[in-house]
Amino acid sequence: MNTPAIVSKSVLITVPGMGSNHCAGLVSTSIRRVDGIEGVETNIANHRVTVRFDATRTQPDAIRAAIERAGYDVDSVDLESPPSGQQATDSEERYLALAQRRLWIAAVPATLIMLLMVPHMFWQPVPGYLAIVALLAFPVVFTSGGWATHQSAWRSLKNRTANMDVLISLGSIPPYVIGLIGFIYPMTSFIEMAATIMTFHLLGRYLETRAKGRASQAIRKLVTLGAKTATVLRNGREVEVPVAELVVGDVMVVRPGAKVPTDGEIVEGTSHVDESIATGESVPVEKGQGDPVIGATINKEGLLKIRATKVGADTFLSQVIRLVEQAQGSKVPIQEFADRVTGQFVPAVILISLASFVMWLAIGASLQPVLDWGAGFLPWVDPSRTPLIVGTLSAVAVLVIACPCALGLATPTALMVGSGIGAERGVLIRSGEAIQTLKDIKVVVLDKTGTITEGRPSLTDVIAAEGFDEAMVLRAAAAVEAGSEHPLGQAIVNGARERGVQVPAVRSFKAVTARGVQGEVNDSLVRVGSRRMLDEAGIAYGLLDDTLKRFENEGKTTMLVAIDGRAAGLVAVADTVKADSKAAIAALRALGIQVVMVTGDNERTARHVAAQVGVDMVMAGVLPEGKVDAMKSLQQQHGQRVAMVGDGINDAPALKQANVGIAIGAGADVAIEAADVTLVKGELTKVVEAIRLSKATFAKIVQNLFWAWFYNVAAIPVAALGLLHPMVGVVAMTASSLSVIGNSLLLRRAQLEVTR
Repeated sequence: MNTPAIVSKSVLITVPGMGSNHCAGLVSTSIRRVDGIEGVETNIANHRVTVRFDATRTQPDAIRAAIERAGYDVDSVDLESPPSGQQATDSEERYLALAQRRLWIAAVPATLIMLLMVPHMFWQPVPGYLAIVALLAFPVVFTSGGWATHQSAWRSLKNRTANMDVLISLGSIPPYVIGLIGFIYPMTSFIEMAATIMTFHLLGRYLETRAKGRASQAIRKLVTLGAKTATVLRNGREVEVPVAELVVGDVMVVRPGAKVPTDGEIVEGTSHVDESIATGESVPVEKGQGDPVIGATINKEGLLKIRATKVGADTFLSQVIRLVEQAQGSKVPIQEFADRVTGQFVPAVILISLASFVMWLAIGASLQPVLDWGAGFLPWVDPSRTPLIVGTLSAVAVLVIACPCALGLATPTALMVGSGIGAERGVLIRSGEAIQTLKDIKVVVLDKTGTITEGRPSLTDVIAAEGFDEAMVLRAAAAVEAGSEHPLGQAIVNGARERGVQVPAVRSFKAVTARGVQGEVNDSLVRVGSRRMLDEAGIAYGLLDDTLKRFENEGKTTMLVAIDGRAAGLVAVADTVKADSKAAIAALRALGIQVVMVTGDNERTARHVAAQVGVDMVMAGVLPEGKVDAMKSLQQQHGQRVAMVGDGINDAPALKQANVGIAIGAGADVAIEAADVTLVKGELTKVVEAIRLSKATFAKIVQNLFWAWFYNVAAIPVAALGLLHPMVGVVAMTASSLSVIGNSLLLRRAQLEVTR
């Protein structure tokens, strides 16, 4: 008997509600119970699950049903995974809108409850107060507002776990139900507490959903970088076709200013190509016949004919997109402290509450001396109550004092204050995970161009030969370069104007391919270019050669200037170091953090920049794939405590791979969307501020959690013994919440600035 052949297929499923490790675990466990499942990969950032299965044993409908049994809605099921970056993002937007709607449904009634509660408690009782509050709180706790939370809590309990939603359900449903007893027995209402807890919880969920929705935007922005159409030669004619229809071997015609449609090799023409998308370097690279070019790079001036060598998923841009997606899927978030403890806290509270009730029913008479003793100094203790009433009140008091209001506020209040301070200072922190991770960073990896340096060429040096002066040399060079559109030429022109040099007009301008430019300035023939240009013109420049070599060793692009057949001097252009880079790197090292510079530039230039700013380690000539590998290597060496700072598209995969990705705000949108932290002004000292803010914020979170737990630990035993009135529990929890909020506000005193 022949064994049926296995038919392996993959299905990509979008699960909007899968927003945490716990959710992903429940979904994965449920799917693996289906017969024929070969593998399950969850991507929390994109809310997607990729399932490999044997099509002879199961079908996508069975997988969908398994996810729904776990309690999660399925937005879409794609048998054939869409191309990288083309996945629909409508589900993200709908889920964010749903979270926002739930927040409003809770926030409006909760605000009205608070406005009624204050006068009712302190000034004038409100007629029908309990009924009004119960009606207002019902949709907050039980309908559109809190229903999803209770569903999640039920799923968690069914799977024998306890997540934060269990804690929220425990803190909202019992107080609401207990508060209803007030209609038949006079007692304190806890309904207000139930509504407040649920509202704060939904606010946190909305902020979390909004932050996570950013992840897919990075992929969408990467896709838009590529050319949409290509001009190819077919039967001797130029034909425009969609890039998707290109095949290896097609000869593409790329005009000045156009994007290179796909990876290829130049077969005709010379030009300068802006490859900053690949290397992050601002200076265009000279290209000629036989040189490779990368898709999505920009042809600056000459007409090029390029033979396609890679298309579709094999291109550089597709690889970058794939790297970003892989980094998103493999990055393991740090577990929130509250999530770690609720698994034990929730069952413990329930057990203590039940135990106190049973204890008073079973041995209430033996515990009577405790009530007699408490009645001596606690006015709410009544020794005449029966064991049943005391047991009931004790159980209720335990649940009330264990209400997670302060615990729920501990982290979000500190995060909101901390992120607000960061925003005021130009440090945008996208998630609590980043704050939690930044404090433990041991290595900061810095991209060179646009991060340590300005990211654009500028005039650095003007040297005059004997018989000339610097102003004359710069005036002549700027006049000729004014006729060029090359970035280096524009840097010379801008540098001359910044130095107050009047730039005269040029006549008979001519660009000499791969050599330089020339023209007539004030009736003098001026040449600006390479050694080759002057050599071919028979102009000696020996006295300038040593200076020329020195500048080149420093990584500067240097051009010789000749006037009327004589070497007049030279001008040097370079990507200059930012004013705050040295101070920022020194501050990082003072924090005990190792600083590594990684760049696609050559070793010589990289070493020169490193010496200027004082980095510990240099990695030069590194392309995007190499940057991701470098991140992985450093993470293994330093226990997953590596941050990456970058600004270019080429940095996006490394930013996602790093434990914390920090983007320079002046850089590419893709880098910003892929990062956890964005520095709005592009100042490197803001990296230090972000780390200091992380340390201060996390310290407040720990302090807040301590105070939130302190009341529980101290008061739960008292409540179990019948010595704590539920109203006292409300006061204690209110004090706990106020202490958490007040402590978070003290973050504004933190010292974050870097002395330059």
